[in-house]
Amino acid sequence: MTPFPVTDSTLSAPHLALFLQEKYGFDEGTTCRIFRTGINHTYLVAAGGLRYVFRVYSYQWRTETEIAEELRLLNLLRENEVSVSYPIEDKNQNYIQPIPAPEGLRYGVLFSFAEGQKIRNLHENTCESIGTLMARMHQGTLNLNLKRVDYTVQELAVLPYQYAKKYYDESLEEMQFVKKAGGYLATFFAQADTSQLRKGVVHLDLWYDNMNIVDDSDITLFDFDFCGNGWLFLDVSYFVVQLFNTEPDKERYTSKLNAFYRGYQAITPLTEEEKRLIPYAGLAIWLFYLGVQSRRFDNWSNIFLTENYLKHFIGLIIKWLDFNGADPNLWE
Repeated sequence: MTPFPVTDSTLSAPHLALFLQEKYGFDEGTTCRIFRTGINHTYLVAAGGLRYVFRVYSYQWRTETEIAEELRLLNLLRENEVSVSYPIEDKNQNYIQPIPAPEGLRYGVLFSFAEGQKIRNLHENTCESIGTLMARMHQGTLNLNLKRVDYTVQELAVLPYQYAKKYYDESLEEMQFVKKAGGYLATFFAQADTSQLRKGVVHLDLWYDNMNIVDDSDITLFDFDFCGNGWLFLDVSYFVVQLFNTEPDKERYTSKLNAFYRGYQAITPLTEEEKRLIPYAGLAIWLFYLGVQSRRFDNWSNIFLTENYLKHFIGLIIKWLDFNGADPNLWE
């Protein structure tokens, strides 16, 4: 009987352990277990007394070239002593493992394990250390270009409406906001003084969920799946908007925010134009991730992408805009 076609599969962890033994020369005691099946599938690997992470990219999510460019970035950052989870070569000095999954060719990469834990309620000194680490990362990626996505305003803020309307009624108040915000941001950023905006490679998903921390200040960054080309302050914007959403006490938020900026600007300054644009860049990236959630409905977001979720999601960013004194015409 011919197997029925599939669009998304979960690879067997025990069989991946055997696969990794063969490819990397690991011993027979190697273990592998699923950690998370999300945008990509992540497995925890133990071999020879060490821990690793094996990521299996979803089918047709990233090209082999895009993955190779992500790994090039990680190796560059590691060479510059920026603490990141980095790729591990196999016995034949290959980083990328082609895997013939039922749905088609997928790719896997073994990464070093980031020691520590995720901390949602960050301390002020940790925020300062994150600022320092992000700035050092940006020193290494300034004017760098990858063969990956360019994070233009069109990509970040305009296209998401087209993706989201496949799942949401366009008459919804929140969808009207998404559409209006995309047009507003396209005009707003077109008027920015781009000579004062540093460009290079950004992570675009830097928040507590993508960093492990030891002793409040020893931080390792990981999950560069969304890295691409854009204004460096985009990373700053996304971190501070997520910090805003995870710290309900806004006085504490302000203290943590100041600590983060203190750490960042001790390494490299933010221009006044970058500072002015940060609230609006936070909105742009927020819209971008609504687009990602919509694009990945079939094999990820269908468990949460509902009308109630949209109301909550848009409500969060409106609170952020209001707190930062952004133009109320955006949502009123």
